[in-house]
Amino acid sequence: MSTSETPRRVDRRSEFPKFQPREAPPSFGGFVEAVRDLLDLSVAADADDAAYAAAAAQVREAVDTLEPYREVKEGDGPANRVSDLPGRGSAMQTPWRMVKFDESGVRSLLRFRRAHVGGNNAAHGGMIANVFDEHLGWIVYSGGHPLARTAYLNVSYWRVAPVGPELIVDGWVDRVEGRKIYVAATLSDQEGNVLAECKALMIGLLEHHV
Repeated sequence: MSTSETPRRVDRRSEFPKFQPREAPPSFGGFVEAVRDLLDLSVAADADDAAYAAAAAQVREAVDTLEPYREVKEGDGPANRVSDLPGRGSAMQTPWRMVKFDESGVRSLLRFRRAHVGGNNAAHGGMIANVFDEHLGWIVYSGGHPLARTAYLNVSYWRVAPVGPELIVDGWVDRVEGRKIYVAATLSDQEGNVLAECKALMIGLLEHHV
């Protein structure tokens, strides 16, 4: 068989699992918020050894409680799949909630928390980039485009993004060139000041056959 006839192997990690939204048990939202509070305290508390030892034992007990329910594969659990919970029910995401989703783009509201501080009560730049990256797929989807992966993400930081106040993410598709989908987004405060902006290139996924 010639080289040109050799089947091309595809790295399936470049694809997306086909997750479906789902409802979560009633207590799941409270559990996620408790984890977020714990993450805040993990960087905000200045306790003595006894308090840390007691907290560690309690956290370990919670881990042991949930360990029998560990998901078999990615996407089996509710995290990242519950659309009516902040951050889609993922404690690792900034707790954002989408308030607009149409062909013109998306808008979300969010508050950075203590666990997101980079210094002087300002959000870490990496957390801001993560918020943008988390929204890119939604922006692409809102415009009716196919699933896409991030090719590059360029963030410009114009002002300090404070921890605590409600901030606004706006995103839209700038232009499309074949499989290349150019996306833009801003992070603003309630007064309309742009704190950071993002320019990104998304590449639409192909239908692969091995």
